[in-house]
Amino acid sequence: WNLILSLESVQRRFTRLIDEIGTLPYSQRLEILNLTTLAERRDRGDLIETFKAIMGESCIGNMLNVSRSGLKLVSDSRISKGNVKVQNLSKKFFTNRVVGFWNKLPNEVKLSKSVNDFKVGLEEFKQKNKNSMGNGNFLGSIR
Repeated sequence: WNLILSLESVQRRFTRLIDEIGTLPYSQRLEILNLTTLAERRDRGDLIETFKAIMGESCIGNMLNVSRSGLKLVSDSRISKGNVKVQNLSKKFFTNRVVGFWNKLPNEVKLSKSVNDFKVGLEEFKQKNKNSMGNGNFLGSIR
């Protein structure tokens, strides 16, 4: 996570160097430049990989616990027991990070026919919910 924060600070600094927008808040600079934060990019990538796995296009499919309906992900209950350090570390695993995001997506996005359709649906969901999320990071807000 420290690496992501370090890289994010480079992006933040670089966007300050651009004439006419350098004094604007970081979120506005990102919006003008049509960029996202690194954390949001990671979350978007996680959702795309999850879609691929559920569709059988990725080798990580057997790592995800899908509900009977096929529309929800189920977290591994074994993680909630045991050592606190293990619990905290396991929250950062891909399979645990993605559950909350995936389950809050609308079914029409999850039922996309292709990866590109999924990406389009995800972007539409993002744009539709951006204003209601406040800070502009819709993925960070739907956890």
